Amino acid sequence: MEFAIVDIETTGGSPAGGGITEIAVLIHNGQEITDEYQTLINPGHSVPPYITGLTGIDNSMVANAPTFEEIADELWELLDGRVFVAHQVNFDFSFIREAFAIQGRNLNSSRICTVRLARKVFPGLGSYSLGRLCESQKIPILARHRAMGDARATAILFDRMYKLKEETILSSLKRNAGESFLPPNFSLSKFKEIPEFCGVYYMLNDKGKVIYVGKALNIRERFKGHFSGKVLPHLKQQLKAEITSLEWKLTGSEMMALLLETLEIKRLWPKYNSALKLPKTLWGLFEYQDSSGYYRFQIAKVTRNLRPLETFFSSEEAQQFLKSGIESFQLCQKLCGLRKVTCQTIQDQNCKGACQSGETPKKYNSRASEFISLIRKSKKDLLLTLPGRNSGEKALCQFEGGMLSRFGFVKEEEESLESLEVVPRIPETFYVLRQFLPTLDLETIKILDPSPSTTPSLF
Repeated sequence: MEFAIVDIETTGGSPAGGGITEIAVLIHNGQEITDEYQTLINPGHSVPPYITGLTGIDNSMVANAPTFEEIADELWELLDGRVFVAHQVNFDFSFIREAFAIQGRNLNSSRICTVRLARKVFPGLGSYSLGRLCESQKIPILARHRAMGDARATAILFDRMYKLKEETILSSLKRNAGESFLPPNFSLSKFKEIPEFCGVYYMLNDKGKVIYVGKALNIRERFKGHFSGKVLPHLKQQLKAEITSLEWKLTGSEMMALLLETLEIKRLWPKYNSALKLPKTLWGLFEYQDSSGYYRFQIAKVTRNLRPLETFFSSEEAQQFLKSGIESFQLCQKLCGLRKVTCQTIQDQNCKGACQSGETPKKYNSRASEFISLIRKSKKDLLLTLPGRNSGEKALCQFEGGMLSRFGFVKEEEESLESLEVVPRIPETFYVLRQFLPTLDLETIKILDPSPSTTPSLF
């Protein structure tokens, strides 16, 4: 038995809207690495700036690289007939399978996820990210967030786990693993139809009534998760007893899935979806300039005399939002009030030195201003362009007053908003917008003309 240990870098989080920029494959025969392969790939569209910030891969690097079509034969030789291994395997596999599908090939390899494997081999760790796992196992990652650097680290980790507990790996490869968890009235054939893509799913009872609505990056894996594990066992048993069928809608992106899930829960009120209860205390994100001229951010409770940039229902929600902004705009956690020591003390590579005056206020503030501007834009009427469900398609979401008002899927070149579906404006969609806004490419956000018009025009 041979294993293909894979890592890829991409232009986004969805195979329908993103493209592969780099791939590395290491072949393991159960004893050692016997072959390796790596290449940059031209994804066919531009690399977003935040991806360049994360991986170091920019447009100039992939401009003359081969396309996936040009490497497809060579890559197929490496993957076909071997067990596909990766950290968070469904992410890498979905991108590669989608790319092969465009070429008319169906990649249907057995898969092993080193995250799940590590939970069994090294139980009780606080985090199973590749970085944390390698740190705990003293495995070096020579080039983090580059395909070969991460693939080599994954290969060392896999080799170590294979030699420690070979039987655990082999048991995970048993055919139909996980299908024993299927509800008694849910057919195996229906389970095999469930897609492994991002979207919204609907659980139905024997009368065809929707009893639960959920969203997932991988619908099949999420469906299995409902009926395994020890979380909320009473709810699992109730669902298991009632569900007879599953329907779904693919969305192309997690944000679109969360928006649609929110709308559908409000529309259908399924019996097993909990209603959102809003707390009384509000928290705010505030900004100011310190005596050295650097923009600083602070999270605090909202009072009558303080007007925040943004409000939240918990300090945890505010912190998560701020952390997304810090990552997207390479801000300093110390200047953002999330850390007391300098970033160099814990070797935070995201910070460019502002907390030690290693970066001028002007340079730092230019990025902080982009974050502030993005928050203020969310208060205006916006049109967001998100990945579609397949190549040649995109999703358009119109927000008015921060709430989703219309959405739909259109052809990649289409700009008209007339075909978008009008939906009720509900406050929960504003929370979704706020959650994802810091992670979006600025080029995908357009401010709509506020003047009254049947079809809004764009600035």
